[in-house]
Amino acid sequence: MILNQRPPDAAPAAHDRVYRVLRARIMQGELPPGQALTLRGIGREFGVSMTPARESARRLVAEGALTMSTSGRISTPELSNERIEELAALRALIEVELASRALPRAHMALIERLQTINTAVAEAVAHRDAVSYIRTNLEFHRTLYLRAQAPAMLAMAETVWLQLGPTMRALYGKLRKTEPPQFHRLIIAALRAGDEPGLRLAVRSDVTQGLRMLAS
Repeated sequence: MILNQRPPDAAPAAHDRVYRVLRARIMQGELPPGQALTLRGIGREFGVSMTPARESARRLVAEGALTMSTSGRISTPELSNERIEELAALRALIEVELASRALPRAHMALIERLQTINTAVAEAVAHRDAVSYIRTNLEFHRTLYLRAQAPAMLAMAETVWLQLGPTMRALYGKLRKTEPPQFHRLIIAALRAGDEPGLRLAVRSDVTQGLRMLAS
């Protein structure tokens, strides 16, 4: 028997915990564009060694959620207008298809759940809470898209959301929103009516309009 041996899943578990928390923070806009991070700071915050901190950062860099310079500086991305346009186009392609696939399974319980989430979105807007707004807005979309039963496509959408998280935070501040997204109501109405063209148009408008304003 080998004594003092570390459990084989200890390091992976630490890395995964750090990765998941940081990923959620970035996706929900808790970190603005260009926010610098250090491995030492990550390790200190999460109470882990440099190895889990480094591995979680590398994983997020690979997903486009963080950038790493040649000198090793880690930060949240500052997207060019061209990159914003590209990601907006990706959202339109992927999310319109997800919504269309979800429509046949959009029963009343789903529509009621979306209405409840949209109330939370409105409350976040009323309280000028950018992070809550982004989180509940993404929850609205994810709840609908889960009904599409297309996990690979949803994973692609979440990767785009992750890359856009800090930019969405900047967009929220620029727009100074005072009302919840008008297109959410149109999405819900189209689901109720079984209106696929209307649903596709509402989703496309919702996921691209704000980003294109930021890039203009």
